[in-house]
Parts: sequence; C-alpha cells; structure tokens
Amino acid sequence: MNVLGIETSCDETGIAIYNDQKGIVVNDVYSQVDLHRDYGGVVPELASRDHIRRTLPMIHTALTKAELSPDQLNSIAYTAGPGLIGALLVGASVAKSLAFAWQIPALGIHHMEGHMLAARLADEAPEYPFVALLVSGGHTQLMACERAHEYELLGESQDDAAGEAFDKVAKMLDLPYPGGPAIAELAASGDKNRFDFPRPMTNKPGLNFSFSGLKTFTMNTVNSFKRPEAQDRADIAAAFQEAVVDTIRIKCERALTATGLNTLVMAGGVSANLELRARLEQMAAKKGYRIYYPPHHLCTDNGAMIAYAGYLRQKAGGAEGLAIDVRPRWPMTELNV
Repeated sequence: MNVLGIETSCDETGIAIYNDQKGIVVNDVYSQVDLHRDYGGVVPELASRDHIRRTLPMIHTALTKAELSPDQLNSIAYTAGPGLIGALLVGASVAKSLAFAWQIPALGIHHMEGHMLAARLADEAPEYPFVALLVSGGHTQLMACERAHEYELLGESQDDAAGEAFDKVAKMLDLPYPGGPAIAELAASGDKNRFDFPRPMTNKPGLNFSFSGLKTFTMNTVNSFKRPEAQDRADIAAAFQEAVVDTIRIKCERALTATGLNTLVMAGGVSANLELRARLEQMAAKKGYRIYYPPHHLCTDNGAMIAYAGYLRQKAGGAEGLAIDVRPRWPMTELNV
C-alpha cells in the first residue's frame, strides 16, 4: 500500500510517500523560515501563498523519486487541522482534487495525532496505552492514550504554548525566528542558576500549563538591564529554558502518576530540544518509566507523519467524501476513525 502525505498546516510544506512494506519512501520538507524571519513569526497569508507554489511541484518530485505513478497510490492523506485555515485549505484542496482525478480516497488527518504517531516510526516504537506530551509551536498538551483514536485530555496550556513562549522570548533577546533552536544554542553558554525563574502552575495541583507569566518574568529580567551583555543574554536564555523544561518535567511526572501508566511519548517540534529530552530521560530512569520520541528528523512538521497516520486510518476502515472541510481548531478528543 502506498500513501501520499500532504502537510500544510503552518510554515512547512511537507510531501511524503509511505509504503506499508518499505516504510517511508520519500519525505521532502520545504521550510518557510526564511520567508517569515523578518517578521519574527508566521504571516498566514504569506504561508498560504507559498504552499500554493510548492505543493504540486513537490508531489511531482516525490512520485518521481519513488518511481511511482498516480495509479500506484492507494490513498492521499492530508492535514485537516488544527492549523492556519488558509494553509490547511491549500493542502485539503490539492488532496481532494487529486483524489477525484486519480479515483482514490483522501483522508483528513489531525496534525497533532500525526506528530504523536511519528514516534511509532522510530526503531523502538511505543505501544498503547501511554501518556502523550504534545509540544509544538501552538500546542502544549498532555493526553492519556488508551488506544488508537481514543484520547483523554489531561491538561493543556491556558495561554501561550511552550513553542510560542520560546519564539517570543527569542525576540526579546534579539535572536532569530524560530526561537526554540536559537534559545537552546545561546543557553548552552549560559548559567541557568544565575536567575531564579518561576515554574508556573507547579505549586498547585493539576496538569494544565501556563507560560505567559514566565514570558513576562523573562521580559522584566531583560529590561532590568540598560543594555544586557552577551553573557547576560546567555544566562537569561539558560534560566528561561530551564524553567520551561522543569515545568514540563513536573507535569509529565504528575500525569504518569495520576494515570498509573508507565510510558511517555513526547512529540512535536519542541520535542527536539535536547535539554528537555535529557531531563525527561533522567526522570524516566529514576521512576522506572519508558519514554519514546519520533526520530529527530520527524519532530518538526513533515508529510511522513501524515502519510503514516493516513495508512493507519485507511487500514482501520476510515473513509470520507470529497467535500473540503478543514478545522483550524480541532480537539484530539473529537477524533474518530
């Protein structure tokens, strides 16, 4: 079975082909980082226009690389949400049009479920049930995952997601977009203990997150200097990253204890943060938990995770019509086959 995957939820155009025998055959990603960098964040209209330019040529290239013709595809999987509505509509429109022309199914995939399922493409794959930590640019969530498509929301960000906080703090420190990698690089030369940053919402029960206050605390720390020197900026970056990482670690440990599960799956772009991985691995080793991640190249947005999720959905009997229906906001608890 060959499944074409199309990912256009935000600022990467991802096109991939997944084969049930060979695995990922092609996984091409075009990043729009350079397009949005001057604005310090994603400009939705520019993102949509770039997806229009890239999607069809990238599909043609992927088929050529895989040495496949359209009649050898069994389905097309596309990101139906959550994400930027204009960007989602590009991928959905292309997927439905090609599905009609090629007479194959088109299956809408939940973006965050795609991230989570990417962990099953690693050499060591998790098995249900598990707790999933989903951390990307716009999402910070903890989910209890009993089985495929059966998810319970345990906690989520009440304001800024972790990825958004990284981007905003990076701007305060005059670092480029996207903020996560830039802050991690600067923090490597910083002293994380110089400043005492808060761990938001960890002093009371519950599994929700809030990073808005931490962002404000960071801004006040930056503004306490007339002109922060290079080492000041590195120390602030290290303290901020430490606070985010420690907060997430505390919440993950609480979630595993509350559910009685011993497996944690971390997915989404922020899951590539090496400090976060190291801290969660330390926690897992101490408590006897198992922890899984997607392969590093599948942490950020990509078509392979969408193609694989589409394969699983088609295998489970999923189907839908040709109507174009995207959901910019789409809770994972509302998923069905």
